[in-house]
Amino acid sequence: MTKTISRTELRSGPIGHYGLEEVELPNGHRLVLDVLRHPGAAAAVVFVSPSRVLLLRQYRHAGGGWLWEIPAGKLDDGEEPLDCIAREIEEETGYCAAHIEWLGEILPAAAYTDERIRLYLAADLSAGTVQHGPGENIEVHEVEFDEALAMIDRGDIVDAKTIAALYHCAVRRRRGVATPSSSCAR
Repeated sequence: MTKTISRTELRSGPIGHYGLEEVELPNGHRLVLDVLRHPGAAAAVVFVSPSRVLLLRQYRHAGGGWLWEIPAGKLDDGEEPLDCIAREIEEETGYCAAHIEWLGEILPAAAYTDERIRLYLAADLSAGTVQHGPGENIEVHEVEFDEALAMIDRGDIVDAKTIAALYHCAVRRRRGVATPSSSCAR
């Protein structure tokens, strides 16, 4: 286990706390690492039917432009991941999901952050209210699930959480685990 000797906080902001940590690695070597301490996030593959999902086309400055993603967001202070993803689905897509099911968890960039993204499957949709923030440029698209997988193969989807969550859903399908049906009323 790595031992943290000291931490110098350089900046604290809406994404988390960025700093320098002097650590001792399990092999005894000491070094200083840049580390972003992050509150965590949640993301979901949202099924509008057993064969169709919602994908977001979202502008990401740091990512270099428009990216295809699933709905996701950072946990607010004290917020549970399940509450976070329910909120984010509605804010980003305009739907409320009555069924939200755990898929797994990823560490998207373990070399410099402790961020963990909890992955979910969401279905059984009803109308909600879109509430995009001032910094969000989001288009919502309905896509065949198999087309979403093809978009990964073509390199159209490069977002790690989206690839991981769609993969989890694909594995479930291969195992014969049914996707909950959606009574999508909008």
